Amino acid sequence: MMISSWRRRRAARRAGKEQQGNENGEMELMIPRDFRCPISLDLMKDPVTLSTGITYDRENIEKWIESGNFTCPLTNQVLRSLEPIPNHMIRKKIQDWCVENRSFGIERIPTPRVPVSSMEVSDILSKINVACKKEDGNWCRDLVVKIKSLAKESERNKRCVVSNGTGSVLAEAFEAFSKASFDENVAVLEEILSALTIMFPLETEANGFLGSVSSIHCLIWFLSSGDLSRRQNAVLALKGLVVSSSDGIRKANELSEMEGAIEALFKLIKDPICPTATKASLTVIYHMLNSSSSPNDTKLVTKLVNLGMVSLLLETLVDSERGMCEKALAVLDQICNSQQGREMACNNALSMPVLVKKILRVSNLATEFSVSILLKLCKNGKVEDGGVILVEALQVGAFQKLLLILQLGCVDNTKEKVSELLKLLNLHRNKVECVDPVDNFRDLKRPF
Repeated sequence: MMISSWRRRRAARRAGKEQQGNENGEMELMIPRDFRCPISLDLMKDPVTLSTGITYDRENIEKWIESGNFTCPLTNQVLRSLEPIPNHMIRKKIQDWCVENRSFGIERIPTPRVPVSSMEVSDILSKINVACKKEDGNWCRDLVVKIKSLAKESERNKRCVVSNGTGSVLAEAFEAFSKASFDENVAVLEEILSALTIMFPLETEANGFLGSVSSIHCLIWFLSSGDLSRRQNAVLALKGLVVSSSDGIRKANELSEMEGAIEALFKLIKDPICPTATKASLTVIYHMLNSSSSPNDTKLVTKLVNLGMVSLLLETLVDSERGMCEKALAVLDQICNSQQGREMACNNALSMPVLVKKILRVSNLATEFSVSILLKLCKNGKVEDGGVILVEALQVGAFQKLLLILQLGCVDNTKEKVSELLKLLNLHRNKVECVDPVDNFRDLKRPF
């Protein structure tokens, strides 16, 4: 009797109510057996029936199937179909039972939304293809809004939408409408781009459509427009192209040659709209620099330096979280491959204190980038400086930080750079008294 009472009490708790005991201490209400999911034994909120005729709660049976099981958990029969069918009759009975027992604290389960099926997704995608062929932007936009709404409704819907090739169809539609006037198709292009961000990362075929010349021109146009969400979606799409695409290096090279691209990316960093967009911009610029066949004194570096990227990166590094720091340092490291970039960094009062501060303070990656930049500045500075850069590095505590790196351990490549830096700095230690690393930049005179 005690075990039976405990089981009833547990079942009642699963039903989501507070129960009252009778004189014998037993529960007065039990969940009907047909209303419980055979997997969890909980009250079903969205009952669905398999091809074997057994009814389960949708969430539980979908987890079972997604785990790679293709049999009915109760009967062990092989499933003829993996698409469970909503059992409206059982669901209605459960709702009625909840209403009848509301005095016990039972809340009526809401009528669940029916998840989208592969057939429904395929039907919408077919209509999008037809709308593209007819160049009907309004119809296409309505269809994209519909499929985006379905994808955002639940994680299950999103998986169904993505798995049916929606990314490729939308990317192809984006390319098709981008070949016409941007002004005429801005509404549908904006809606398609917004929907595509839900599908990231895209597959190779989708990246091919989104990486076409007309599509990239459209993305740059969006990147330069005043609409904030449009600009954010555009930079996320460009990031996907240069990072996830199998042809990312070529795409990054093409992007660096396109008029207005670097200026628009720079503006997103200078006048940030959100951290996500800023980090995406830094990532795109890094890949553009990294893909360059001639890293020294390239047109791209010259353009970035003239825009004021070095000062902007150093200002960004003063107070930023780990991800932002790593990306800003990565871009600065690439820029310092050129003589022009190094000269600009050497002339900036923030360079040495900021770089030394970031060592061992952010992450291993940030330390590696900081050491790399320091070596480039100290080793390749102008000869006529007479060791000014090295002395400045010593003044902000670089020597102690570098020794600490060796004591704590680091990767071989960084270890070699640290050893070389220590040798360079040691030649000038007699010129200055080393101090603790500078952690406060308020008293420094900034060049902007």
